[in-house]
Amino acid sequence: MKFSKFFQYAYLIFAILFFYDAFTKYNNTREVAVAQLLLGVLAIFMFFFKRKFSKKFDDRNNSK
Repeated sequence: MKFSKFFQYAYLIFAILFFYDAFTKYNNTREVAVAQLLLGVLAIFMFFFKRKFSKKFDDRNNSK
């Protein structure tokens, strides 16, 4: 289960990278990088989804 917890935080790292990329593109060209912003939001959503799912999975295994 420790392997999946690593990927939870990898989603946060990817979200930071996507937001940073969108921010730098906006500063350089004054164009909004919609794809990077959407991928950043998706990565944050996946972080919380995976965290909730893994907690539910751990609770189910501990109750047996």
